[in-house]
Amino acid sequence: MKIAAAQMTCVPADPAANAAQAAELARRAREQGAALVVFPELTLTGYELAAIAADPGLCLADADDPRLDGIRGGGIATAVNVALRSADPRRPVLATLVHDADGAHVTTYAKRHLYRHEQDVFAAGEHPGHFELGGIRFSLGICYDNHFPDVPGAGVAAGCRVHLASSLYGTGEGIHERATVHPGIARDHGLYVALANHVGPAGPWTGCGGAAVWAPGGALLAAADDRTPSVVTAEVA
Repeated sequence: MKIAAAQMTCVPADPAANAAQAAELARRAREQGAALVVFPELTLTGYELAAIAADPGLCLADADDPRLDGIRGGGIATAVNVALRSADPRRPVLATLVHDADGAHVTTYAKRHLYRHEQDVFAAGEHPGHFELGGIRFSLGICYDNHFPDVPGAGVAAGCRVHLASSLYGTGEGIHERATVHPGIARDHGLYVALANHVGPAGPWTGCGGAAVWAPGGALLAAADDRTPSVVTAEVA
């Protein structure tokens, strides 16, 4: 199977514009033969925590929210990270929604390890995220999650072969984290790792790009540049 990792320059707090950009990147990934594409953290809003806290309307209602219609069901499976309403109307979750190539909901994973100020906006998830596509099992992690071995470790225990990381790594220290955390997961856990990232302005940071796929053992299979919204693809088995 071929999979894709995307990087985006999100329009702050504009789900329609960001959904259109994600749909275009999904189309490119499909044309390159990918069966699945993973997108960065907070794909539809950008990393705009203050805006999300101030406007509950920026949170998706559920996996069938029509704001996803342009992205899902386009002939490629998608893993899209969003602010999602939870049982507590005051505390959404930071969640990855997975849909198959026909647009059917496969699974939802809520970020378990919230980073600093995210704890003021979101509730933490409680369960690991795993799913199967085309006979391959996938695990899910969202940015800071991937710094904790229990997240990919749970995937390995569940028979997963590929780890999908929806993230925001910025310039500065983020460049080093991006280049060490994810090949480290591949090396230490024997997983393929696909990293989706922001590129350019992203809330208080500047995304460093470099969306990539690593092979088990840590070898780099494909990587994007540090400037351009794009997708990269690689074979996993």
